[in-house]
Amino acid sequence: MMVDTIKAYGVDSFAGRLSSLLQSAAETTFFVVAVFFGSVNIKNTRYPIGLMLLADLVGIITAILLAYLFFGNS
Repeated sequence: MMVDTIKAYGVDSFAGRLSSLLQSAAETTFFVVAVFFGSVNIKNTRYPIGLMLLADLVGIITAILLAYLFFGNS
């Protein structure tokens, strides 16, 4: 989605910058589950995944607010 947004609106557009922030805010959740939890054989991931998704929501909201704060006038 980020690549499509950047192709459509450009790298320096508000939409391009916002999509980059959203990508970086939410990309690590399932990486952590797959790599870190898998390496130590954690099977019960019910609560950690819920908390990670909540943290992703907070990250997305923060990314939107920061994008408006820093790039809203460009």
